[in-house]
Amino acid sequence: MKRFNTTGVCIPARHYMVDLADRVEKIGKLVDEGRYFTISRARQYGKTTTLNALETALSSQYDVVSLDFQDITSADFENEHEFVRGLAQMICDARDSMNIPLPGRFLEQFRDLWENSRKAKLSDLFRIFDQWCRENEKRIVLMIDEIDTATGKQVFLDFLGKLRSNYLKREKNLQFMTFQSVILAGVADIRQLESMNRSDDMRRFNSPWNIAADFDIDMGLSESGIRVMLEEYESDHGTRMDLAAIAKSVWDYTSGYPFLVSRICQLVDEVVSEKFGLKDAWTIRGVDEAAKQLLDENNTLFQSLTRNLNNYPKLKAAIRSILMEGTRLTWNPDQEDLAQMKMYGHIRNDGNTVVVANRIFETRLYNFFLSDDELKSNVFCREGAMSRNVCVSDGKLNMPLVLERFVQTYHQVCGPLEERFREQDGRELFLLFLKPVINGAGNYYIEAQTRNQTRTDVIVDYQGQKYVIELKIWRGERYNAEGEKQICEYLEYWNLNTGYMLSFNFNQKKKIGVQLAHVGGKLIYEAVV
Repeated sequence: MKRFNTTGVCIPARHYMVDLADRVEKIGKLVDEGRYFTISRARQYGKTTTLNALETALSSQYDVVSLDFQDITSADFENEHEFVRGLAQMICDARDSMNIPLPGRFLEQFRDLWENSRKAKLSDLFRIFDQWCRENEKRIVLMIDEIDTATGKQVFLDFLGKLRSNYLKREKNLQFMTFQSVILAGVADIRQLESMNRSDDMRRFNSPWNIAADFDIDMGLSESGIRVMLEEYESDHGTRMDLAAIAKSVWDYTSGYPFLVSRICQLVDEVVSEKFGLKDAWTIRGVDEAAKQLLDENNTLFQSLTRNLNNYPKLKAAIRSILMEGTRLTWNPDQEDLAQMKMYGHIRNDGNTVVVANRIFETRLYNFFLSDDELKSNVFCREGAMSRNVCVSDGKLNMPLVLERFVQTYHQVCGPLEERFREQDGRELFLLFLKPVINGAGNYYIEAQTRNQTRTDVIVDYQGQKYVIELKIWRGERYNAEGEKQICEYLEYWNLNTGYMLSFNFNQKKKIGVQLAHVGGKLIYEAVV
């Protein structure tokens, strides 16, 4: 029986996975055109799985030499001689273990480079490559995975320079035979590999890989692709899940990040099903539960997210402002901090604006930033925790009471609302209060489409129930009426009849507390601070 896989390469015969045929076909066209390129994507983004599928697809037309730089040790990068020996050994080993189509006499030449104590050079290695490419029946494609191992190694840059030289010779003289295509896969791109090898005043940006074609093929998983994967699972298990709804829910959480997609599905299948039963696990509630459990993990992907933010304190402050204040940060491809975070898959360019890459990362960052606030002042966290027992009864969340207790806490702790108050203050304090109330049984996220400096929608999923709370600063009756209309439209989208509003009101004649209003056939609980 197949299973969902989140460790290592995905194998179609053993794992549920998205059909890669369309992606492989697009990459295959680059190979047919003789392109050299780099597949640079974040960790756990399906690079190795794609390379495996590509190797299978190309094998009928080309001889594919597939190598993994994880098989080379740091000692192999010490100098040119050791690198040539290490690469020759890897090719010899791969010929036997990976069935690389290497003729016997070339095998002996590579083995001589590996075993002979003389000072082997890159030119010796490439003489064998050149002759092999000339005499081989099929064109040869070279694929190297995990090139990040070569970060900062001058000998690797020299290796790229030799590949580049042969590529240019082929472009000038079509009779010159070299690799049909060279594909490098890793997180970092080649320009960054080069700059890391030089001090700030010695950097040069004419990379030896400037021959590389742009690789803009989408490696994320589409909503329709996720659905096809779930159809195969459904065929095996017969859960009667709503395939379209589940695929959309998984995509909404992940924006197609391959590891996150597989991990949510894996948690539903292996963990949530133990709690709910298999059929009830494959529901929107089950996906919400899997997302909550995923957010509680301390996996390497999340560690990378927070580590990189801590490495770029200015960017950390900017992303905090984006999330907490609705600030818009313009995308700048020349800004190194942004380029690094994009390279690791943590942020993306959305209409020339910086956004966090997906809802899972975003919620993880909210929790991260709120934890910093808890360390500074835990009054609202403590009050939220104390309110949990009264706000949750029989497994159900009493959101009107949550709002009422928050309003009481705010006035007890902060006193009257002052003009220097910012919406950011209310957003952070409410989330600090809310987190311990729903902790362990629910999760939350901020609706990105409504997050700005005038309005925020907080979405809470608790035990299969969804709650929409609009946070805003009071700006008069007309503005409030527009807010009521907006939340009614949003409730209609979610097929809900009850919504919630939390207004921070500077009007001295305001009525503090929670009132119930009927708007457009919907029930709106309006809390006023």
